Amino acid sequence: MTHREILEALSGLLLGLFVAVLSSTIVSNALPTILNDLHGGESAYTWVITAALLSLTASTPIWGKLSDLVSKKLLVQLALVIYIVSSTLAGLSQNTAELIGCRVLQGLGAGGVVALGQICLAAMVPPRERGRYSGYFGAVFALATIGGPLIGGVIVDTHWLGWRWCFYVGIPFSVIAIIVLQRTLHLPVVKRKAKIDYLGAILIAGAVSLLMVWVTLAGKNYAWGSWQTALMVGGGLLLVLLFVLTERRAAEPIMPLGLFRHRTVSLAAVASTFVGIGMYGATTFLSQYFQLAKGKTPTMAGILTLPMILGLALASAIAGRLITKHGKWKRYLVAGTFLLALGFFLLGTARADTNYGVLSLYMAATGIGLGLTSQNLVLAVQNTVPAKELGTASSTVTFFRTMGGAMGVSALGALLGTRVTHYLTQNLLAAHIPAAGASALGGGDLPDLHALPAPLVPLVTDAFGHGVGTVFLVAAPFAAVAFLVVLFIREVPLRTAHAAQAGHGAHASHGAHAAHAAHATDGLQAVQPEPVADPSVGESV
Repeated sequence: MTHREILEALSGLLLGLFVAVLSSTIVSNALPTILNDLHGGESAYTWVITAALLSLTASTPIWGKLSDLVSKKLLVQLALVIYIVSSTLAGLSQNTAELIGCRVLQGLGAGGVVALGQICLAAMVPPRERGRYSGYFGAVFALATIGGPLIGGVIVDTHWLGWRWCFYVGIPFSVIAIIVLQRTLHLPVVKRKAKIDYLGAILIAGAVSLLMVWVTLAGKNYAWGSWQTALMVGGGLLLVLLFVLTERRAAEPIMPLGLFRHRTVSLAAVASTFVGIGMYGATTFLSQYFQLAKGKTPTMAGILTLPMILGLALASAIAGRLITKHGKWKRYLVAGTFLLALGFFLLGTARADTNYGVLSLYMAATGIGLGLTSQNLVLAVQNTVPAKELGTASSTVTFFRTMGGAMGVSALGALLGTRVTHYLTQNLLAAHIPAAGASALGGGDLPDLHALPAPLVPLVTDAFGHGVGTVFLVAAPFAAVAFLVVLFIREVPLRTAHAAQAGHGAHASHGAHAAHAAHATDGLQAVQPEPVADPSVGESV
């Protein structure tokens, strides 16, 4: 494909990616209004968010495996259709049970679009050229992740739209994406008989779901050290063990264990887990900080996160071009994870009265760190694995990133509720005000600052400011672990041709070894163009 044809195809993929990622974040600022209209309680507040992340996380490796077996173009269009149908039904929901069920379907569609976007890019562009295009994915992911709360806030604050448009708004763009992909995405299709590992898919989905349900409810519905915790954690670990045993015997495993023999894949999966905490956590908790510690409207809360949006988008785009020019990527992973840890540590010092100019610098550092890291971890893995496992490997990294984000946000959210209650109780006692209502103002119940008595407002905003700061301070060590992990990833200069272009019977590791030999001589020019692709090689290229 020419550069123009790649950009045309990417326009459809990026549009689909934007609305898919948007579905995970657009409800964050709108949830109080939604649940008030549908008469939902505190548990519904958690599940409307968690349900989509559960299905998105669990379905990611399944979509990746399917992409190695059937048409990628058909799969991404199918994922968009699932998203359209589920979004329509979510907007028509009459109670919280219907809404949560629709959010599960939304997560299935969104998981497919997110996973397949990078996989289709890998099928169109050789690794050496992929950096510049991965930058576009990072920028769009950033805009959707951090811009979602802003868009949701604007929709809720616009009285003639209403919260249901939080679900309808992505539908026309998804339809356009399907049409654009039909006209511009042309990938060869290989028809071959294959067995899909349904048992493995069920086991990994069950394990992830059970552990995420535990993280979501522990500390609120039951104690962390309760019998429920022992049962759910034990059950989750048992399902993981059964999954490993199943994958070792499956003819077409959903997540080939052989992938983790590549050191880069194993380390990238670990790093992605901790990076995911930053990607989803920053959006969730900064939104609460600006609304409940600074007293801003949902719309303004989204606008005030612009330093992070710009930092992430610019870093992702610039790093992508530099990677394409020089073929080196590890330096960006190291710098990105370091800035992410530093940004979280600095945000951990935030309080309700922290100057916005200082906060802007902290958010920009965090955004730049995310921009340098998230997409480049996928790129490093794609440059390592054989072409036949490209889709599975890409979705595996995405799976760990989303799983880390979902579980991290759930755990940190529980921590936020506990710390807010603690700090609010202290503030009330210091002000000689009865502390009986402290627990009702923390956790999942978000207070309306405008409805509170004037003497209570500064006490509540101080508690939320201190609580969110504590959450970021706790998240900083996880980002530091990601920094340490990427230090051990061995850099292999990006290949200048597709993995399958190593000739008949060869695979991607041949290109990786050749590139590594070139790296040993410290000369990218030593990476020679590989032989012409064998015509029998199909879409998995």
